[in-house]
Amino acid sequence: MTQHEVFVTGATGYLGRALIPALLARGHAVRALARPGSEIKIPAGATAVTGDALAAASYRSEIAPADTFVHLVGTPRPTPFKGRQFREVDLKSIEAAVEAAVHARVAHFVYLSVAHPAPVMADYIAVRKAGEALLGRSGLRATMVRPWYVLGPGHYWPFAFAPIYGVLERLRPTRDMALRLGLVALPEMTAALVDAVEHPPESVRIIGVPEIARARLGGNSA
Repeated sequence: MTQHEVFVTGATGYLGRALIPALLARGHAVRALARPGSEIKIPAGATAVTGDALAAASYRSEIAPADTFVHLVGTPRPTPFKGRQFREVDLKSIEAAVEAAVHARVAHFVYLSVAHPAPVMADYIAVRKAGEALLGRSGLRATMVRPWYVLGPGHYWPFAFAPIYGVLERLRPTRDMALRLGLVALPEMTAALVDAVEHPPESVRIIGVPEIARARLGGNSA
């Protein structure tokens, strides 16, 4: 397996703290973006890069020698009432990330998007779709990873809806929606992101909830 140099934004967040150790365990090198003062939160083994995720100029010269860019920045615990944060953090960060990745000539961009369409979270979905469109125009090879909700430590409350999902998946009119907006576990999400890093597409690849739910990490390839 090809070993990759991976640059990760959102490295100290919920998904970043799970992804980075998984990448390192498989022999990949990781450079992780952190705000000044937050470098200590970067998982051990990664190289900390200090910068502002909303300002490409603050870190774009530190991306090399990474060949893969993984963008995980987002508003914590998104709700329908956080439209302003989605525009000021999620949208601005993907704009900065694409600018920085193009500047650094990375070969592959992995973007944490969101499952859509959906009957809720319109502002959040609109921002993530804008990020996907921006990547599409950039000319970068890109993988869009589209979870709906990732179950894990501190994020288990939607598990109460699992029986409802089971019913909706069995009903023909709601089956597609239930599968598209299904719940996935943090280990599955981590495995899907690792798989995205290790299998760059020829142009653009979309990984939805059904694919995420099937993802599993293999053995250490180092």
